[in-house]
Amino acid sequence: MNVRSLASLANRSMQNAFAYRMSYFLTFASNVIGFIALYALWEAIYDGREQLAGMSWDQMKAYLLITFMANSLLSWYSESAIANKVLDGSVAADLLKPLDFQKARLAETIGSTAVEGGITVIILCVIAATLSGIPVPHSLETWALFLFSLFGSFAVKFGVVYIAGLLCFWSTGSFGIIWSRIAITNLLSGATIPLTFFPGWLEKLALYLPFQGIVYTPASIYMGYVDSKEALQWIALQWAWAIGLWFAGKGIWSWAVRKITIHGG
Repeated sequence: MNVRSLASLANRSMQNAFAYRMSYFLTFASNVIGFIALYALWEAIYDGREQLAGMSWDQMKAYLLITFMANSLLSWYSESAIANKVLDGSVAADLLKPLDFQKARLAETIGSTAVEGGITVIILCVIAATLSGIPVPHSLETWALFLFSLFGSFAVKFGVVYIAGLLCFWSTGSFGIIWSRIAITNLLSGATIPLTFFPGWLEKLALYLPFQGIVYTPASIYMGYVDSKEALQWIALQWAWAIGLWFAGKGIWSWAVRKITIHGG
């Protein structure tokens, strides 16, 4: 499978994003509503308090924006597309093509993410313009590390989402799997509650799991909680998990294909 084929899949995915723009709009609308609800909740929690767990309200606002960005780059639409290929049987057609299923799904996700990323940036600019006091890194090095960590965030989340989609081989529906994945990811990535608010033992556990690389790592780098050396270590952990999840996905796919072959699927 060559680069031209992958680029073609990514381009087709971008076109689908524009063709089915209502689905994307609804997905982003739900993300924005979720952000507003979370913002209102934390605003009430911070009422009368300057800091919580070493984080000021202005820092929390920046953290919530980064959470919104990380979660919007690979949304429900992209995730359900992977699961639906398994559930509607169209995965059978992929088995007949000279395509690597995992690479093809990655290419399609990159294509839709290009559209989602552009919309996310616009929404973030609008939201940020209405808020005040949001801290901004003054170092180009911090910005570079932050942007690199966002790529790592996408890679880790794709690995988690892809594996969750493959679990539909052993299920008759995707909603339970996807919602369970979202709940676990939001909790252990720090999207719902920053990991510094966790009990010590749970924070340590979460820091060694792949989910923290989705939100907590880029947020911590952006807000300067770690120096450049630590940031590089955290980014290295992100990519180590991304690679590990990639090969885990390959293993699950091979197992699923053997199951289909055995049962004549």
